[in-house]
Amino acid sequence: MLEIVLAGGWLMIPILLCSAVAMGIIVERFWSLRRSAVTPKPLLDQAWQWARAKDLGAKHIDALRRNSPLGRLLAAGLENRHKPRIIIMEVIEDTGRHVVHELERFLNTLGTIAVISPLLGLLGTVIGMIKVFSMILEQGVGNANALAGGISEALVTTAAGLTVAIPSLMFYRYFRGRIGELVITMEDQAFKLVAALEEQDSHPPGTAAPKARSASQATGP
Repeated sequence: MLEIVLAGGWLMIPILLCSAVAMGIIVERFWSLRRSAVTPKPLLDQAWQWARAKDLGAKHIDALRRNSPLGRLLAAGLENRHKPRIIIMEVIEDTGRHVVHELERFLNTLGTIAVISPLLGLLGTVIGMIKVFSMILEQGVGNANALAGGISEALVTTAAGLTVAIPSLMFYRYFRGRIGELVITMEDQAFKLVAALEEQDSHPPGTAAPKARSASQATGP
């Protein structure tokens, strides 16, 4: 393996660096984009319990905000719960844009690696072929070992660049799709909580109907 890397020439250094960075980003994003870390299941019902108990002070809202990306959206909705629904939705959507920006952290770098890795491989190919033709001009075609070395450098860098670029592009697309799904889930849960609060407020005091259900059930069929 080391011989193959060495055969690729100095351009293998940036390609290997790209490979290491891409691997680090992929592992970090898999860990950070876990559903349990982004949209914890008990969080919506916990917020609903606090809302039912009229216990939505700064302490609980701050706890929601620090809990997870979903908590940030729920906190944004609860902070503005006494405002018109259209204002609440705008606040949640605005907060969601900031959350998406954080969830997409490092993805631009991963996408860049997916683009430049094959270009680095192509550059290695060009350099290798230049060496081959230079040798042909100087020595003719009789020195097969020298020609094979130049061709080998060209092929190794191309293969290495593609080996880095293909999985980088695949995971880039995968993470973008996963973030889209998580954002839809978070916004849906935030709007469910707002709707549940509106339903609770629409019932006269002493009515137990909305209190008997969780926020996730309050807007269900």
